[in-house]
Amino acid sequence: MTPRLWALLIALSLAWGGSFLTMALALRGFPPFTIVCARTAMAALVLGAACLALGLKLPRGRQAWLACAGMGLLNNAIPFTLIVLGLQFIPSGLAAVVNAATPVFAVLCAHWLADDERLTPNRLAGAATGVAGVAILIGPAAFDLDRGGEALGIALCLGACLSYGLSGVWSRRVKRAGLAPLPAATGQCATACLMMLPLSLGFEHPWALPVPPAEAVVALVILGLVATALAYALYYAILAGAGATNTMLVTLLVPVSALLLGWLLLDEALAPRHFAGMAVIGTGLLLIDGRLFRRRASAG
Repeated sequence: MTPRLWALLIALSLAWGGSFLTMALALRGFPPFTIVCARTAMAALVLGAACLALGLKLPRGRQAWLACAGMGLLNNAIPFTLIVLGLQFIPSGLAAVVNAATPVFAVLCAHWLADDERLTPNRLAGAATGVAGVAILIGPAAFDLDRGGEALGIALCLGACLSYGLSGVWSRRVKRAGLAPLPAATGQCATACLMMLPLSLGFEHPWALPVPPAEAVVALVILGLVATALAYALYYAILAGAGATNTMLVTLLVPVSALLLGWLLLDEALAPRHFAGMAVIGTGLLLIDGRLFRRRASAG
């Protein structure tokens, strides 16, 4: 992880951290399947236009489109839908911090399903430490599941974490297909949109919905352009330079970004446990990265 990759990772965490706020706002005017379909459609159009402007070839051939379809399913259609459904039961901040469990699934999926990223002690310790930080961020809600709605919301968001972890393994097919970051992101979003379109049309009948409020429309546009189009361009750039497990570190930063954005934009107060959780998450990132501890060992 070079300084440039860390900068891209932080930028991606800001884009995805804000996505939980915009998803919650979009739900005020649109149903879940339609949100995911529109989000991925906008992203596919913008990314496709960027590819044409830059002279990049869109995915071609069975292998390339299969790689994109797998990523569209595991990294877009399934997790986006599960998170939006979960946001109907839990606040956006809680959904964001639950999402930080993704590196645990990513590390375990990479260990059991791939050969090039074996489970090492520092990765396991870092992921466990990061999840401990998430538990601190959540606070008593992590253990108070008496309300069935909250338990269901957390379970849906954990299902999204598993899907993201599996997508990290599938992403190796994108590399083998020789796809550049922008064409890969375009193919992923386009296939995800095609998967969600029948669900939106068949179950939610978007043409019959009442006129949505302006804030929901603006939130949906931001969700598509910033939290999806821009975010996945960053995602694939990080993936190409840092590997799948390191890319999943973004989900440890997303809850921090979500809480900070809520504080800055919605004037939400940060409790002492939020700062404590951020500190523990930072320690988990350092453990997974490993460089600081190797330098200290060398210095010693």
